[in-house]
Amino acid sequence: MGDPRLLLEAIGVLREELKGFEPSCYSPADCTWLAEELARVEKACAAARLLAGARAVACDAHRKAGVADPARWVARQAGTTRRQARDALATAASLEGCRATRDALLAGEVSILQAAEITKAVAELPGEEAALLEAAKAGDLTTLRDEARERRLASIPVTALHRRQVASRRFRHWHDGLGMVCFDGALPPETGIPFITRVERLAQRLWRGAKHDGAQEPFQRHAADALCAISGGGEAATSPPRTELVIVCDLHAWRRGHAHPGEPCHLIGGSPIPVALAKELSHDAFLKAVLHDGVDIQRICHIGRKYTAHLRTALDLGPVPDFTGKACAECKSTVGLERDHEVPVARTGRSSISNVVSRCHRCHAEKTERDRLAGLLGRKARARAPGAQTQRAKKPASRPLPARRAPPPGGWP
Repeated sequence: MGDPRLLLEAIGVLREELKGFEPSCYSPADCTWLAEELARVEKACAAARLLAGARAVACDAHRKAGVADPARWVARQAGTTRRQARDALATAASLEGCRATRDALLAGEVSILQAAEITKAVAELPGEEAALLEAAKAGDLTTLRDEARERRLASIPVTALHRRQVASRRFRHWHDGLGMVCFDGALPPETGIPFITRVERLAQRLWRGAKHDGAQEPFQRHAADALCAISGGGEAATSPPRTELVIVCDLHAWRRGHAHPGEPCHLIGGSPIPVALAKELSHDAFLKAVLHDGVDIQRICHIGRKYTAHLRTALDLGPVPDFTGKACAECKSTVGLERDHEVPVARTGRSSISNVVSRCHRCHAEKTERDRLAGLLGRKARARAPGAQTQRAKKPASRPLPARRAPPPGGWP
């Protein structure tokens, strides 16, 4: 058993040292080391604080502090909301069944939010704690959530999964401190993906127009404008119908009516769906169905910058054979994506499935700048900082016409 006096003394020493902390007194290398170590200490302290608070609540010790609601008492200690405090207490209780995660949490290897994600997934996926814990240590919270989601989706029968998705749809709204209208919701993939596709397509058009005019606003503001325009029917009058939903389905599963293990049937950007639902959705005029029968789509190739219709479809599908949809090759973002040639067109790079990847605007600009510095874009290529707005060169003003001479007396001969 540890001596609480030694722990309290160490906490006091650390607090005193941090009071006078000034980053400019340290070298960049020392700041890097300090940031990494303090992150581990921060996660370990948060874990110890949560477990200590959970024990105090279990023993009703919080009532002696004059607080009847345990969530309110924990929220006051952590400086969070009562809802967040209730979630934290639930995580502390679930850690009893995930000892490896509890040990990693106290060691500062994972955060409380990562531990909560692991315990939530383990409740549905027994035996997956070790794999999820490794994913948490190697990545951030987003990486862990993606891994947990993929494992969860793979463990649920596709028909039961779709029933749960439909039963979980929701929408709620409220006002924040500025009086802004905020909302939160969830839609099944077959209705949510077309909705998001329309919003992002219009937002990208607005963003490109603002970029041409020299305006520099975050993409999310244009997405908000796009949402309002679509809600008011604005996009319907300005853009023709386009494919909103893409289904990838194994040809044999399509003919059979149900999929066997290893036969994909899912929505691009969504989750697996029953083959019966895929056939039902295929009657929609705004849906594209890709029946995969083992054809190697990497053979699709086009010289130059132009993209054939088949190549555009192949690029939107994502990597073979998972077909998980396109995402930024570097930061994994799925918003504001642009097509980029790994081998630049200036170096005879082809518009092919093996040479074209998706990148967000910032990663695209950074990669273009790296290519320019490496001399891959030619001598006339100009520097382009990430996020910088490109200005079109103005045409030189036409030379003014010479002044017309006055006619001589008596007129022109």
